[in-house]
Amino acid sequence: MDKFNFIQDFRDWVDQFSWLEMLGSLTILLVFAVIANFIAKKVVVSGLRRLLSKVKFVNKEIFEQHSVIRRIANIVPATVILNGIASVPHLPTKIITLVQMAAQAFILLTIALTISESLNVFNAVYKRNPKSRNKPIKGYLQLVKLIIYVVCGLMIIGTFLKKDVFTILAGFGAMAAVLMLVFQNTILSVVASVQISSYDMVRIGDWIEMPSLNADGTVMDMSLHTVTVENFDKTFTTIPTNKLVTDTFKNWRGMSEAGVRRIKRSMYIDQNSIHFLEQNEIEKLKAILLLNPYFEEKQIELASFNQQFENQSVYNMRQLTNIGTFRAYIDFYLQHFPGISQQSTLMVRQLQPTSEGLPLEIYCFTSTTAWTEYEAIQSDVFDHLLAIIPAFGLKLYQAPSGLDLRSLSNQAEVTNQALLEKAEHSS
Repeated sequence: MDKFNFIQDFRDWVDQFSWLEMLGSLTILLVFAVIANFIAKKVVVSGLRRLLSKVKFVNKEIFEQHSVIRRIANIVPATVILNGIASVPHLPTKIITLVQMAAQAFILLTIALTISESLNVFNAVYKRNPKSRNKPIKGYLQLVKLIIYVVCGLMIIGTFLKKDVFTILAGFGAMAAVLMLVFQNTILSVVASVQISSYDMVRIGDWIEMPSLNADGTVMDMSLHTVTVENFDKTFTTIPTNKLVTDTFKNWRGMSEAGVRRIKRSMYIDQNSIHFLEQNEIEKLKAILLLNPYFEEKQIELASFNQQFENQSVYNMRQLTNIGTFRAYIDFYLQHFPGISQQSTLMVRQLQPTSEGLPLEIYCFTSTTAWTEYEAIQSDVFDHLLAIIPAFGLKLYQAPSGLDLRSLSNQAEVTNQALLEKAEHSS
């Protein structure tokens, strides 16, 4: 009996101090919230993670990187506070209302973050699919996230203003023009993302070249607003998504898919070195085995053609030239070069003569698209051609340098000195 009297006396004493009863109730509420948070995260979340780890089709690495379940568990303590704050005695009504609003806003924000994290998980799973390189969805998911955050923000504002979302949206109707201006870049990016995806203009992993923005490298990431390109000098260029639709750029994907890469380079021949081949020159060039079939075929062709010009000037007849023979040699050489694709276009042609000489262009494709291998093959081909060109009596055009002019000046001085000495001796 004395025990019950003690409890009653204690309650009567506490009633004399309302702030003490309020503080005690708040403490109990916070303790319950902490316990609920502990149970939700340590028991429920851990249990669900262990359960998901045993499921075969669930990727453990992705779920470890993205804490979807842990985020949703944050709702539990907020719900305890939301429902329990009203039972705290002597607490002002305005404070109860404010705490309930804050708890409700926190729950809405947590739900929005959870949905956003779930979309990140979906994107991570989708990126492991080989088709994701052709159809990235990150931009669309970012658009969905933006809509979720906007709706969440409106609901939070409505919670504090005690108005529903539709009433707030009606109020925003007059601000449509302002919102269009604010979200102009977002709208343009959404339209550009749809066009890029529909026309398959760019994929992750493509090599693109955009000189206007100094971008020349591999596409590493495609989001709603930007496309990230890793340049070959290991720098990064961020391109606005809508620029890929409005500006010109080059995509090298076709080259990668074809498995070949083009060589298109010219050698400028000094036109003064071009002449008809003499018989002794032909005999000397026959030592090059690649030219034997060419000479045999040409001799038969020229003999048949030149019959109509018998007993006439030799200039009316067709004759072998050193430039034509060299062009045939290059063609035969490329046909036997192991790094040149024989299934693609291969030709050697003359371009319009210029003041720098006669351009002799090599047009072919390497059998690899690897940059270092491509450059090595191209260099090997031109190393050989530049070294063998004197054998055909040809010279490459090269603008005179200061050393050449000095050499000519020295020769002129020597010649003048010799003439003066000769004139002195004759006198």
